[in-house]
Parts: sequence; structure tokens; C-alpha cells
Amino acid sequence: MFEKVNSLGLFGLNAFHVDAEIEVSKGMPSFDIIGLGDTVVRESRERIRAALRSCGISFPVAKVTVNLAPADTKKTGSITDLAIAVAMLKIMGHIDADLSDSAFVGEVSLSGAIRGINGVLPMTIFARAEGIKKVFVPFENAFEASVADGIEIFGVRDLAALLSHFNGGEKITPQGKYEPPDDGVLESLDFADVKGQQNAKKALEIAAAGGHNVLMIGSPGSGKSMLAKRMPSILPKMTFEESIETTNIHSISGILDKRTPLVTVRPFRAPHHTISPAGLAGGGGVPHPGEISLAHNGLLFLDELPEFSRQALEILRQPLEEQKVTISRASGTVSYPCSFMLIAAMNPCPCGYFGHPSRKCTCGPKQVSSYLAKISGPLLDRFDLHVEVAPVEFESISSKQKEESSERIRERVQAAREIQTRRYKGTGITCNARITPDILHDVCPLEPDAVEMLKAVFDKMGLSARAYDRILKVSRTIADMSGKEVIRKQDVAQAVQYRSLDRKYWGG
Repeated sequence: MFEKVNSLGLFGLNAFHVDAEIEVSKGMPSFDIIGLGDTVVRESRERIRAALRSCGISFPVAKVTVNLAPADTKKTGSITDLAIAVAMLKIMGHIDADLSDSAFVGEVSLSGAIRGINGVLPMTIFARAEGIKKVFVPFENAFEASVADGIEIFGVRDLAALLSHFNGGEKITPQGKYEPPDDGVLESLDFADVKGQQNAKKALEIAAAGGHNVLMIGSPGSGKSMLAKRMPSILPKMTFEESIETTNIHSISGILDKRTPLVTVRPFRAPHHTISPAGLAGGGGVPHPGEISLAHNGLLFLDELPEFSRQALEILRQPLEEQKVTISRASGTVSYPCSFMLIAAMNPCPCGYFGHPSRKCTCGPKQVSSYLAKISGPLLDRFDLHVEVAPVEFESISSKQKEESSERIRERVQAAREIQTRRYKGTGITCNARITPDILHDVCPLEPDAVEMLKAVFDKMGLSARAYDRILKVSRTIADMSGKEVIRKQDVAQAVQYRSLDRKYWGG
């Protein structure tokens, strides 16, 4: 006897079709699972035996062979448990329905309950593309799977409920389509809480409007972390496509909020400086996303930048340019998207008071130089804006005057992003920071005096080609915020102002 049930597999972000084929024949009683499964897959034999006993179903006294096809593709985890159990029930005659248009994913427990798994959304989207009409998933994953449109989702609590559904008993109600809220924004942290720091606020507004990377340097207590943690409140709205991309990554990582199965607020990731290179970039036997991929379409905040290991910091260089990270292991190669804004904060020296207007620095010149040298030139070059966060003056911190709210700042940021969306429609470019070299000069027209200023700055400061491009991109964003199509001299001057801090501290 032979039966086949549709299931799905996952490697990185890539879902693939799996056929759970089962044959029951005469011979020495056995239960074998073949098809290049890992240890967890092989252990499903005992989970399924116990689950069937819990449902009052005797396991057949026969030679049972399950093949997870294609046999040359590695299968990992407990994703195929439910499909194997359904194939077993079908070949034993407990399910008589046509299952050719259905797929089954989920982990089967010893009691017959169906446990949740990671990565349900990318698998559901793939199943829809493959023409599958119905997907049976663990009940706790049904809300997440309902984000995918055009496919029926059934949340299964246990094998008994599944048997009832197919045998004329109580039907499993399809999960309703998830409708995301109109807008998503962090409400707890607001720029109105930050006293003073107008220059830093303006720089962060420009960064949010164009998707630029920012390095903040200042003494302890000047407000660097406070400013960075309020950045999500001014970032532009996510498009539906961005939400799906981000949700897929969070889904396979198992960090998706079950109450909000679609990520509509741009991610904010702030790893501790003790994080390993693998934790930052991703890794593992079957490579999982790291912090830079979890920040995709959002923001990665690195506080105390020089305290991160040199290897971890240098890993950032290539993903910042390519917006993806590729991890190679013996089991295969996985690429994860990582288009994120990098916001970093650091002190100017170990004691934190080098260059402070009133407090004396206790570090020697060699200590200061050694501390700053932890940030390499190539990494420093990848920051679009360098911002000095000065100590807050007493008049500002004691003032009872209300500061500008995040809501008002976000309105300006959103307006600038909408200009960029219209400009780059159909190109795959999402913001000014992602402008490709082939169209850079086409989308960044300059007034004659702006060209002269940029030339003078380039010669005087000895800028690299990358620094030149980044100044031009920031100028483009500043012009967009003013509603100007042609970049003016004052736009270039402001962009250059935010690229000169490395000369002060790194002696360029």
C-alpha cells in the first residue's frame, strides 16, 4: 500500500516542497524514515507512535517506510511530523478524503497535540505559489499563516480534531484573514522627552528621511542612547512588501509576536557589545539570521561602538554595502537580506571626556589614539553622518518648554520618503541611501555653485569615492526635505558639516 501527503521544508528563508511518501508492506515490523532527515526528523518515529496510541489507534504490525522526497535535500526539525502522521492515518484507512490540494506542517507531541513551529509564514507563501489551496498548521501558528492571502489556513490543535474534520465530525474553522493596523509606531518613546540637542535631532531626522547611517560621538550622559532609542518613532511607515520580508525573517527566528503576526513597526535591534561575530551576522549548523538580518528594514543600534570586538565590527562592512549577508556551511549556503540603518554611539576616549568643554580628560594621548583606532577607516567611511552630541546646557535641561514631538518630525520624514518612493518607482531602490552608482548623478542634479563647493571640499578634505557618494546622497535627502529637486549649495554645505567630525577625532 502506498500514499503520499504534501508537506513543506525550510532552509534559511527558502521554503521547498516535501512529499511525505509512505509504504506499508509485509515483513519484519519496523518503522523507518528515509530522505536525508536530521536527528529530529528521525526521532519523529517515536513521537508519531505515541501520538497514535493516545488517539486509540494501534500502530500497524508491518514494515512501514516513510520517504521525505526529494531525497537529496536535507530535512531539518519537526516540520514534517504532521504530514507523516496524516500519511499514516490515510494509509490505515482512518482518513479517506482527497488531500492532493492540502499541505500539512507541524510538530506532533506524544499526546497527539500539535505544537507550533518556526517559519510558517514563508512556507505558507511558498505553498500558495505552488498552487496548494489549503494548509493545515499548528493552531498557535494559524494567525501568522493568515497573513498570506489567497490560501485557506486551518489551525489544528491535535490529531483527534484533524480526524474529526476529515471524517464528518466537527469541522476545523478556517482562520480568518489577518488585517494589519493602519499604522505602526512606538508610542512609549518620544523625541519630546529630549531636552536641547537640536543639532543631533536634525541629523537623526535627515538620517530617517534618507535611510542613512549615523555615528554619534559625545561624553557620557549627553543623550546619545536616549536619542537613538527614539529613532523608531520617527521612521517612515513600512510598506506591505517590507512588512512581509521582515516578518519572514522574524518567523524563522521564532521571535514573532503571536498577537501581531505581521511586523508593521520597523525593527529596532540593540545587541550588547559582547555579541559574537556569529550572533551579529548569523550562523549555526543550519544558518539562522543574526542581528543584522533581524534589523532588516529597520534600525541596528550599536552602543559603545569601540567595545565591540574588531572582528564583529568588520563583519558589518560588506552587508552595509550589499544589503545582504551570505552564510556558508557544510549543509549549504544561505543569504539573508539586511537592508538596515546603522546608528552607533561612542565616547571620544576611555574616560569619555576628551574634548569636553568643562571636564578634564584623564586619558593620555596614546590611550585616546588607541581607543579611537578600534574603529577602522573603512567602517568609519560607511557612516553617512558624523554627529557630535555636546553636553546638555542647564538652560535646556531645566526648561519647561515643550520640545517638538516625534509625530511632527515623522510627518516631515514621511513626506521626504514619499518623494523618494515616486522618484525610484520600479527601480527597487527604497530610499536615497540605497541609490546605485549607475543613476547617482542622474537623480542628484546640482546647481553650479553646489558643484564648485563639492569640488573644493573633495580636494581640501581628500575624500574617498565612497565619502563623495555619501555626501551627495545626504545632500539629496536634505534637498528632498526642502521640497527641492535640484541640490543647492546650502544642501551640500549641511551634508559636508556632518562628514567632518572624523577629522577632529581621527586626525584625518
